[in-house]
Amino acid sequence: MALRIVPLVFRRGGQSTVTISCLPCRSFVASTRVSSETLHVHRDTAGNNPSIPFKFNEQSLKLIDEILKRYPPQYKKAAVMPLLDLGQRQHGFTSISVMNEVAKILEMPPMRVYEVATFYTMYNRSPIGKFHLQVCTTSHAIRAIGLTEPQTPCQLCGSDGIMKAIETHLGIHPGETTPDKLFTFSEVECLGACVNGPMIQINDDYYEDLTPESTISLLDALSASSKQTALDHKGGSDAGKTTGGNAEEVKVPSPGPLSGRKSCENSKGLTNLTSKMWGPEVTRSDL
Repeated sequence: MALRIVPLVFRRGGQSTVTISCLPCRSFVASTRVSSETLHVHRDTAGNNPSIPFKFNEQSLKLIDEILKRYPPQYKKAAVMPLLDLGQRQHGFTSISVMNEVAKILEMPPMRVYEVATFYTMYNRSPIGKFHLQVCTTSHAIRAIGLTEPQTPCQLCGSDGIMKAIETHLGIHPGETTPDKLFTFSEVECLGACVNGPMIQINDDYYEDLTPESTISLLDALSASSKQTALDHKGGSDAGKTTGGNAEEVKVPSPGPLSGRKSCENSKGLTNLTSKMWGPEVTRSDL
């Protein structure tokens, strides 16, 4: 009897040993720890807390009426993004009070509004300067995959030089605001003007084909224009002193390429489609 049991025990032991050795080994991968809670968490401050009242002004309410007409009444919650943008333009940033007012108007849970405002980086949840400098570098994706050489348009065209020029001239780094609350500096990803890089978005305007020198000139023009506007609003006798006694000397470059181009045409001029068309195609005479 013992001879019959012992081999059975050994056979079962061998089977269990084989089964254990074949168990899959699962590896654990830990991502990089993110220490900032800026994009995800709200902390009450003296300038941003629910007790600070916010109401849309009369002009904004008219715009809200026009916006809501684009959506069926049962789907008016879809207007949360344009209403948040409108609140940010009126208040200066998307505060918790702005979010709560949007939630009230759209009759939706405040948490649903918070989710939108914290997901999109276009909503500034803390005060920013008068001019928001958003410099396109498209560098984070490059660093994430381990490349050391720039491989994207603005990087290839010299966005690093633009970043350095702003840091040196204003004395601030990305994510910071100048002490006079005039400029806020941000590094952003692709803004869609790749053919005219390097470029900066300043508030709603694009300035393209930049060089470090033209960037500094642009910043000086914006600063002088802002100071002149403030003096003009005061109506004092010193209204033109910041520009040599003549307020008309302050001229901010028009948005677009600062290299002389009108759009994104070839800098060498027209290089193709210069001969007569060989087929029966015709174009409109008014173009």
